[in-house]
Amino acid sequence: MKKVELVEAVATKAGLTKADATRALDATLEAITGALVKGDRVPLVGFGTFAVSRRAARTGRNPQTGKEVKIAARNAVSFKAGAALKEAVNR
Repeated sequence: MKKVELVEAVATKAGLTKADATRALDATLEAITGALVKGDRVPLVGFGTFAVSRRAARTGRNPQTGKEVKIAARNAVSFKAGAALKEAVNR
């Protein structure tokens, strides 16, 4: 599902205009992003939890040349699906 399709679905289900649904979706994504940037977790009960985890620096290998490369430490976003989402997907 593309963002346009998601906006259309939200607009239809919530009885909003597409413009209002777009603003609502954009605000939601900005709020989630802002919380993750600060290092907070974002639990959405029944849907899932967004969180930031730290990946340590490590040594990898270039698969084409076999040469070792250093991979820098970084933050990664993770999502753990909630029980209701898992159940809905597995019906």
